[in-house]
Amino acid sequence: MNWKQLYNMQKELDRYIEKNNNLENKNVFQEKHLALLVELGELANETRCFKFWSQKPRNEKHIILEEYVDGIHFILSLGIENDYYYMSEKKTMPTFTETEQFIKVFQACTLFHSFPTEENYQAMFESYLQLGKLLGFTEEDIQRAYLQKNEVNFKRQDTGY
Repeated sequence: MNWKQLYNMQKELDRYIEKNNNLENKNVFQEKHLALLVELGELANETRCFKFWSQKPRNEKHIILEEYVDGIHFILSLGIENDYYYMSEKKTMPTFTETEQFIKVFQACTLFHSFPTEENYQAMFESYLQLGKLLGFTEEDIQRAYLQKNEVNFKRQDTGY
């Protein structure tokens, strides 16, 4: 995965959003963190992995991937804001169920919020990537979807989203 490219693209998008919304030099860490948690919840909802009471199937893979990439945007943005950059290329496959992995990611996000250290950022990012693997996404899937969604996010800013 070309993380450097994605971080650079996210920096451009963040600057564009900050300029368009008069947010230069404002700390929006709390808002970005809450946005990440909301996106994670939306992602879980699309997978329906926790809905043991329902017979309805999970959403289509491309919709789940789009929700997943929304989380990547906020994780990158939180890293940029703290001058942290994901550096690991671990290829470990999680041994948890989807529900357990979602909980692990929520816990990692909460820990990073309470203690925004680089170590906790790396752990949060890694747990999110493990979730992506568990959901069946390749690095190519994630990068392609990120590029597409990044373009959409710029257009949204231009249309007053």
